[in-house]
Amino acid sequence: MRSGHKFWTMLRPIRTVLLLLCVLGLGAACAGAQSNPPAATRAAAPPSLIVLVTVDQLRGDYLDRFGPQLHGGLARLARGGAWFANAHHDHAITETAPGHATLLSGRFPRSTGIMANRIGVEDPAAPLIGAPGGLGASPHRFQGTTLVDWLRAKDSRTRTLSVSMKDRGAILPVGRSRTDVYWYFGDGRFTTSKYYRDTLPEWVTRFNARRLPQSFAGKSWTPLLPDSAYKEPDSVSVEMSGSGFTFPHRMPDDSAQAASAVRATPWMDEITLSFALDGLRALSLGDSPRTDVLAVSLSATDYVGHGYGPESKEMHDNILRLDRNLGVFFDSLFKLRDSSRIAIALSADHGVGTIPELAARTVSPAPVRIDALALAARLRGLVAAAGIDTNLVYLDQQVVLADRNALKSRQAGLDSVLAAFAAQVRALPGISRVDRFQDLLRGDTINDPIVRRWIHQFPAQGNVQLVVTLTPYSIFSGIVATHGSPYDYDTHVPIMFYGPWFRPGKYSEFVRTVDIAPTLAAIAGVKPSERVDGVVLRRALK
Repeated sequence: MRSGHKFWTMLRPIRTVLLLLCVLGLGAACAGAQSNPPAATRAAAPPSLIVLVTVDQLRGDYLDRFGPQLHGGLARLARGGAWFANAHHDHAITETAPGHATLLSGRFPRSTGIMANRIGVEDPAAPLIGAPGGLGASPHRFQGTTLVDWLRAKDSRTRTLSVSMKDRGAILPVGRSRTDVYWYFGDGRFTTSKYYRDTLPEWVTRFNARRLPQSFAGKSWTPLLPDSAYKEPDSVSVEMSGSGFTFPHRMPDDSAQAASAVRATPWMDEITLSFALDGLRALSLGDSPRTDVLAVSLSATDYVGHGYGPESKEMHDNILRLDRNLGVFFDSLFKLRDSSRIAIALSADHGVGTIPELAARTVSPAPVRIDALALAARLRGLVAAAGIDTNLVYLDQQVVLADRNALKSRQAGLDSVLAAFAAQVRALPGISRVDRFQDLLRGDTINDPIVRRWIHQFPAQGNVQLVVTLTPYSIFSGIVATHGSPYDYDTHVPIMFYGPWFRPGKYSEFVRTVDIAPTLAAIAGVKPSERVDGVVLRRALK
């Protein structure tokens, strides 16, 4: 769908959004984010290291669901930290790129410029190092600042390392900062792009030479615990589209193939965490009075969730292994650095919905799979029949975009096309609502989270004309299970803080992922350099 990029690039957030926030009932939230941190927080020494752990597709209910079997890193944070159990991404397109961009910026997608995966980090002008043929990547679409910039404004010596299996998972948490950012290339190496540097540093080359991903060739992913510990059946044929959906899951014998296949196993997180620790040592993160940042995004849960679904035995085992892997990581981290000077935050970029065919047993109306290409063809037919250039109106999955400037003289015709398309789509199975985006700006943002989340997704003035909301658990495309909706099962994620700055406990109030950055800024003794959408979560602070 790259042909839609030109429409996305026409979207420009309004930098002065105070009036809009007041309309949304969020003016006080912005003011709160700018106010001084509590006196107790101001008096405490800032951390020498802030660690952000993002678990891709970590649904908010997993910690309760698997809690009794968790004894590692997740358990440490849940039982010894401040755990916000009713935390959400308060925007509509719950995908990897928009979600990651909120975490250290404190801002919704409408102002970060990262409004969908399709307009995330792909950048041919920033080719990968040592990976010919790989897609270039950079944060060139990201707008504004992040916690990293706020810390550097206080102390230019602040160091940052951000790592992930995914390019967008590594790049977007730290925004436009030209710092140490690395992600996994499918052939078994971590790399970066020319946006950040011209050659890989020696420590990355040394790690790649260990060939850890290739070492899993011929090994099998088997359940960590006895079968009696799992309630989920291992015989659900809709998983993995009916192929290879039962344990054990054996890696290819060929080492090159194994380096690619390992991405869909818990071992990928183990590799990523090992790489992060090597980088921490090489860059001397957290070994001085300044505040450094380590951002680690773990992607295996997302791959497992897409292939097997959130109710699978594989997901259950993956979360158990994630817990153990994080436990080893935290233990290693605390051996390398003083634990009393480390602040840890853990969250996710989005949740995930039940596989539609499984959800259909209990959900009404029954979820369906929507053919986005068929919807696009329907729109093109209406546009052509109205005598409008079909290159100027475009359906990008759940969003209709139009070149407003080019169609100024055809506004009446465009409105007629949009009304006809909306009426046709509303009548289809799996469609909950189709809204004119400008109408949503006048909607009920207090009692209607769908309206609020769509408003948080896009700037008020842009090329978004219509937004399509599917019925619960209906999805686009043929992927087994996915995310991307404004419903709570996709927006609900955990937020946990750990360290001496935080008051341990489980908190039930509604909070947003945009609250993470201002809260971390408060304990670090810095302020956002621009207005943010999040607030300091004061209740969690000592």
